[in-house]
Amino acid sequence: MNEVTRILHALKETGSGTEELLPLVYDELRRLAASKMAREAPGQTLQATALVHEAWLRIANGDGNDWENRGHFFAAAAEAMRRILVDNARRKRSLKRGGNHTHVELNELNIVAESNDDELLEVHEALDGLAREEPVVAEMVKLRFFAGLNIDEAALALDISRSTAKRHWTYARAWLYRAIQQNR
Repeated sequence: MNEVTRILHALKETGSGTEELLPLVYDELRRLAASKMAREAPGQTLQATALVHEAWLRIANGDGNDWENRGHFFAAAAEAMRRILVDNARRKRSLKRGGNHTHVELNELNIVAESNDDELLEVHEALDGLAREEPVVAEMVKLRFFAGLNIDEAALALDISRSTAKRHWTYARAWLYRAIQQNR
């Protein structure tokens, strides 16, 4: 059992230990956030450090701090980052903040490309439908698209094989592309 998993179990049992957890996961959370922010459109006001801090506040202060292991924790962090980015995109797109941005087509072959707010919201909305049908595949999208993990890292976080992760990713891209096209 690695140190992060040990602390997560202690946190689940005693409700304390978040002060020990942050130093162990901060660098990886920061790397994930920087990876995601590197794909955001130029002029992004949200910085990777702010994304990590906001995600940490959401997951550390939430009621659902019963993470089973390291992968479960990083899946929760990916979901928190997703929600923060979606909220930020919605805020920026709203009419009172200069909405009505021009629409850019989502690249059907590689959805982990630089994205604008409209694409982010389209993927987010389609992802809810995917999660109802295929929850594990939706988690793969969250980890890859919203947290910036590569296939191997996502497979480890989901505790699945690399080949299964690749199949899930291929399926997810096709499913999301079809869903987004139908909603246009």
